This record gives sequence, C-alpha cells and structure tokens, in this order.
Amino acid sequence: MKPCSKAHSTTWKTAYARKEKLRYNAIMRNLKNALLLKQLYQLKQLGYRYTNITPCKEESTSFTLPNEFEALKKQAINCHLCELSKTRQHVVFGEGDIHAKLMFIGEGPGASEDSMGRPFVGRSGELLTKMIENVLHLKRDAVYITNIVKCRPPNNRVPTPSEAHTCQPYLLKQIELVKPKLIVTLGGTAYHYLTGDETGITKVRGTLHQQNGYMLIPTYHPSYLLRNPSAKREVFEDLKKVKALLENP
Repeated sequence: MKPCSKAHSTTWKTAYARKEKLRYNAIMRNLKNALLLKQLYQLKQLGYRYTNITPCKEESTSFTLPNEFEALKKQAINCHLCELSKTRQHVVFGEGDIHAKLMFIGEGPGASEDSMGRPFVGRSGELLTKMIENVLHLKRDAVYITNIVKCRPPNNRVPTPSEAHTCQPYLLKQIELVKPKLIVTLGGTAYHYLTGDETGITKVRGTLHQQNGYMLIPTYHPSYLLRNPSAKREVFEDLKKVKALLENP
C-alpha cells in the first residue's frame, strides 16, 4: 500500500476541520433553539399568549457562549435546558487549572459529585487523583477535570444523546478556553461524544487521536477500574504515553 501524499493528507485535514465546524455550528443552533423555547415557556407562565405575528425580526448573528470562564460557569449553573436540571442538587461544572496542558473528561457526576458540586470526589475521584499524582507526577489542581454532562443522570445512568448534545456546547467552550495540549477521555461515553466515534473503549483505549488543536487519548473510567482491578495495568500504560507526550515540547 502506497503512503498517502502530503496533498492528500492536507485535503483530509481540511475536510475534517470543515466537518468539525459544521458539527459545532449545529450544536450551537440547537442550544440557541432550546434557550428560545425556554423563554417562550417563561412568557407563557407570565400570561402571554403565542402569536403568529412577528414583533421583531431576529438578527442573523450567531449564538455564542461567554468567552470568560466565570461567566460561562455562571450560565451553566443557571441552565435548565434538559431534564437533568430537575433532579440535580448542584451543577458540576469542572475544576482545576483553567490554563492546564492536560484535561480529563468523564461521563457525568455521581452522587458524591452532585452533593458537593465538584467532579470526581467519590471513590472514582480518589482513584483518579492517585493516577494523576502517582503516575503523571502532577498535582490534581494542575490539570482540568470535567464531564460530558454537568448534572447527574438519575441512578448514575448513561446520559441520553439529547442530554449530552444539549450540554456539549459548554464542554466545547471549556476546551476552547483551557486550550489543553492533551485530553484524556475516561470511559467510552466521553470518547464517543467528544469524537463522534462509536468504537468500543476496549478497542480504542490507549490510541492517540489528533483533534482540532489538541491530542486525545481514551482510557478506562476509574469506576470501571474499581470493578475490574486487573485493567489498572492497561491504564498505567496509557498514562505513561500521556506523560511522555506532555514532556515532549
């Protein structure tokens, strides 16, 4: 098999970038529509009636999220765009160094996280902290940690596609603002919703993926390791790759 030419590689990268931009724009349109629908419900509760008369013409400007972390966090905390907002105790936005080179992304908050409003603070969180400190030799607060969805799914179930896609603009904006060199996705759900690839985690863990502006390595979720301690060796090997990539300028 002949190696791909440089021109072919450039064309593929351009097509991939265009596809990612279209996907992002679609996500942002969905979020904008959800916000408009929320405003209509609020007006209805105040006694307004729906009308087919357009009171004003909407400008064709694109919907954007805040470009500052605190403003973005505040908007996420006040978000009620999906069903998860009805059962949560706290929005678990994320924590860590907002200029970190390394970012960890999990599936969603559990009971401990929902109670405290912080990501990965239960048994899974304790294991993740050990992975960061003992293998990568970094402090936990030197990386940034968040999840695909910011509110806990009932009974710790997997987020639905609707929930994940509604929350995705917040995650993409976090990535844009942090500008990590490398992202480690924890578990198959995080990998799937960040890349669009439905390949099982057992087949893709430890592989390197070039995304828009950063590299991505999927590995097992800490909760999986608590149930399957024998898989810790594989995650150890994945984290060694992460460490080498971070140390390579």
